[in-house]
Amino acid sequence: MQNLDLDNLDFVGTGLNRPECVLTTAAGNLYTADWDGGVARIDPLGKVEKILARAPGFALKPNGIALCRDGSFYIAHLGDEGGVYRLQRNGDLDLVLGEIEGSPLPAANFVLLDAHERLWITVSTRLNPRTLDFHQGASSGFIALLDRKGARVVADGLGYTNEVSISPVGNWLYVNETFGRRLSRFPMATDGQLGRRETVTEFGPGTYPDGLCFDERGGLWVISIVSNRLFYLEPGSNRAQLVLEDADPEHLSKIEEAFQQRRMGREHLAQVLSLKLGSISSLAFGGPDLRTAYLGSLLDQRLARFRAPVAGRRPVHWTFDS
Repeated sequence: MQNLDLDNLDFVGTGLNRPECVLTTAAGNLYTADWDGGVARIDPLGKVEKILARAPGFALKPNGIALCRDGSFYIAHLGDEGGVYRLQRNGDLDLVLGEIEGSPLPAANFVLLDAHERLWITVSTRLNPRTLDFHQGASSGFIALLDRKGARVVADGLGYTNEVSISPVGNWLYVNETFGRRLSRFPMATDGQLGRRETVTEFGPGTYPDGLCFDERGGLWVISIVSNRLFYLEPGSNRAQLVLEDADPEHLSKIEEAFQQRRMGREHLAQVLSLKLGSISSLAFGGPDLRTAYLGSLLDQRLARFRAPVAGRRPVHWTFDS
């Protein structure tokens, strides 16, 4: 995979509020999580419209989002209240999952709707505040599955669980462990049962893996917050090739030092020194040929995009748009 050039990036959308997660559709619309309290829609002409929850009674903090067949959205709420919600296009908001296995569901990080329309949910940490797990020894994260049988934890003891993605064949569940600094995977049975965790690759200083996305060849793209790094793993490979980076080395070194000394806090994630990117967090392929890559972000009000050398894999929700 050839390295990408920052000069080849352009941007779409304005006024977005922490567009951490991005969804693309065949209709040409983009949807992003939005901390104004819902989901932002960017139409094919770049116009932004926000679908916000009506009087939820708390500050809704969407992190991961998933588009449903009826046009509504599952939302992973990152606030202290935790839980997974469903947002209708008219602003109605309903709690989908508030507890699991007899305990309140902590702040939810990500939601993924699979080909069977089961919902995969990640919780980065059980600790509150979450900053208590901003270190490499973090191990209280988990993955839950919500299907016709109900909700249950299917993987536990993870190092700050972030995005998950299912392999193209459908027999592996991949997950980024952000502060464990590794990409892991689990063998997956047809009923969603997961086997023993395997480490695919580990990352070094300055890398904190967040989002991940498969392309049509089976290659895997991994995105790091803070350092604005984008890695590529060739199909079947466990070697992560750095293809893009936008970070100030001195500033990044200070953040890494805080991480190693277990002093990392929200302040270290809230400011990134870079040329163009604002702490990229996820990637989604879109456009008519699925070769336009859109980058979610924690600290930007727009989405960066570039033309990818290979098309992305068609997402489950590709034709769900209305």
